[in-house]
Amino acid sequence: MASIAFDTVSPKRLADVHARNEARTAWLLASPAIVLMIVFVLLPVIAVIGLGFTNFELGIDKFRFVGLDNYSHLFTDRTFRKSLWNTTVYTAIVAPVSIVLGLGVALLIESETTARSFFRTAYFLPVASLIVAMATVWQYLFHPTIGPINALLATVGIPGPNWLGSAGTVLYSLSIIGVWQSVGFNMVLFLAGLTAIPRELYGAAEIDGARSAIDRFRLVTWPMLAPTTLFVTTISIINAVKVFETVQMLTEGGPNRASEVLLFTIYHEGFVYLHVGYASAMTVVFLVILMVLTFLQYNVLDKRVHYS
Repeated sequence: MASIAFDTVSPKRLADVHARNEARTAWLLASPAIVLMIVFVLLPVIAVIGLGFTNFELGIDKFRFVGLDNYSHLFTDRTFRKSLWNTTVYTAIVAPVSIVLGLGVALLIESETTARSFFRTAYFLPVASLIVAMATVWQYLFHPTIGPINALLATVGIPGPNWLGSAGTVLYSLSIIGVWQSVGFNMVLFLAGLTAIPRELYGAAEIDGARSAIDRFRLVTWPMLAPTTLFVTTISIINAVKVFETVQMLTEGGPNRASEVLLFTIYHEGFVYLHVGYASAMTVVFLVILMVLTFLQYNVLDKRVHYS
């Protein structure tokens, strides 16, 4: 009887030991990433939230707790409201246009048979390029006197504007650059989604009467790309809200703050004016905006997505 009891308990004990060993190994392997997340993400976020309730300034030893004063000042700050509006307009242009163009380019490349690798590389080049070098190129393209864009407009009798120097056009010029930067990345994501669609579905759709390319796209491609589209939409909006490099290098927020965006305002408050407490409050608002946008996308769009 003792041997029978031992035989029935032993496998369970072995399974428990094995599970504990696996859990211990998993935590051991994940610990470097966990430590990095705590040190470089969690602790800085906690520090920013705490500093947002103070009047801390770099170079000044003493600072005090000011409660919600920084946040109340934000909504009366014309610079902050202007940068928030500019970021909204920029995101509203760049995100949807880059998504549509990225999908269109991915569909064209997927249908190409001879030079597919070349077009993939060509369209992905803006993603891999140095933004400093590309900013110099765009500065030349948008130049009001020697730029090729205005030269082309002049050939058809249209006077070209001062793209980066006019308050009426600077934000749209930066949006064009933003779309150019984002299309290649979105294209790669959509290509991955297209290659995952089973070819048999197109044959079945054609048997059911979907003869044209538009019908096949509407009935097969678009529904099957729903998870990819949700991810691309989320990434595109986040990247658009985080715009900073092109503004810093091309316009520095000008003219007359017409191209000043949220991250540029935060950078100036924290590292130029050294108002770290106030910049921290701006950063918290910025993070909240990103969290709300992500939450809304996944709760609104995810209900229409079929993961099958």
